[in-house]
Amino acid sequence: MQPPKETYPATDVRIQSDIETDKAGLSDQESPAKPSAPPDGGATAWLHVVLMHIVFFNTWGVANGYGVFQEYYSRTLGETESSIAWVGSVQVFFLFAIGVAAGRVTDAGHFRVTFTIGVFLQLLGLFMTSLCTTYWQIFLAQAVCLGIGNGCTFCPALSILSQYFQKYRAFAVGLAAAGAAVGGLVYPVLIHWLIFHDDFGFPWTLRIMGFIMLATYLPCIFLFKPRLPPRKSGDWTDKSAFTDVPFIFFSLSMFFNFWGLYLAFFYLGTFARDKIGISEPIYLLMVLNGVGIIGRIAPTIVADKWVGMLNMLIPISFAASLLVYCWAAVSSAAGLYVFAVIYGLLAAALQALFPAVATTMTPDPSRTGTRVGMILGFVSFANLTGPAICGAILQKQGGDYMGAQMFGASSIFLGATMALAARIAKAGTDLKRKV
Repeated sequence: MQPPKETYPATDVRIQSDIETDKAGLSDQESPAKPSAPPDGGATAWLHVVLMHIVFFNTWGVANGYGVFQEYYSRTLGETESSIAWVGSVQVFFLFAIGVAAGRVTDAGHFRVTFTIGVFLQLLGLFMTSLCTTYWQIFLAQAVCLGIGNGCTFCPALSILSQYFQKYRAFAVGLAAAGAAVGGLVYPVLIHWLIFHDDFGFPWTLRIMGFIMLATYLPCIFLFKPRLPPRKSGDWTDKSAFTDVPFIFFSLSMFFNFWGLYLAFFYLGTFARDKIGISEPIYLLMVLNGVGIIGRIAPTIVADKWVGMLNMLIPISFAASLLVYCWAAVSSAAGLYVFAVIYGLLAAALQALFPAVATTMTPDPSRTGTRVGMILGFVSFANLTGPAICGAILQKQGGDYMGAQMFGASSIFLGATMALAARIAKAGTDLKRKV
């Protein structure tokens, strides 16, 4: 004979069910669902590559084309080469430095506001520059206002693009970064021909640049869409990064690389005019920036398919250093064009691989904007001081470019060495490992 089954009141069952439900809810709160993996393709993902291409066009394209402004201001403002270089270097400084704040604000869910403010400041900077007649007016409008606007658009947009790709991230960023080469080709040619050949004058040249920027930015303002949920709380910096050895070495690598990288972009035109006797150095700048379309795409394809992004960056950095050392021996127009082609390819590859690798320097995708912003903020000081140091060396040596060339080449060499250290810290000495 079986013992009688125990029975429980219905109220006890409901209480037990409620307790289990509460526990499940608490568990969900303590362990929020992890974000889904990046789609690595699809219409929305590739649309964001196109949008980021436009952002590169209007930020790095303008920065890479500063050489034509360097040449024009050296003729019209009566300032030293070093003083004029500060306008371009401060502009690039803010493009990077604002990333510290803009990246964290983007992670917190305020991408669209940050991006739109950036576009407004870029346009304001260009239109105000068109009204400037003195060096300090140009400095405030073109270096500070335009530079801050660049930073408020570039870093947030880059962090959004990285949310859509993982396996093909280097290729996606490379395609987007080709916009910098296109912008570096279009804007300098536009400026040169409107100012020096078509008699539009400096004011209307800057306004036309502003109208082009406004038209191309309109789809970006409305179509950019963050994929991951916002991270409302947290520090403005990721403190764990300060003990992340690969992150530290990579940050140092990019600092030294960019300390010397922009020497050619700023001074190749004046070198061609003063030392080689080339009357139209704009064509050199066109070559330097134009080949960057290939330089930004081809290495990223190789990196994604076979060797890895960081593995690809290291030999390119060493090669760029060697080439700048060789620049000191160039004494003819033909040699200078060869230098412009090869250096344009290498510099473009470094510029494309830098943000691609930077987005991988965090184990937590929700902190990508914060960490990318930290790297950009650190590297910004290299962009701030590098071209100006080269200008000061040039002035100190009475127009001799040798000292500036040695500084630029040695800086890039140190950057390559630090990139190698980052690779060893992250993946050891196994050369077959894709990193």
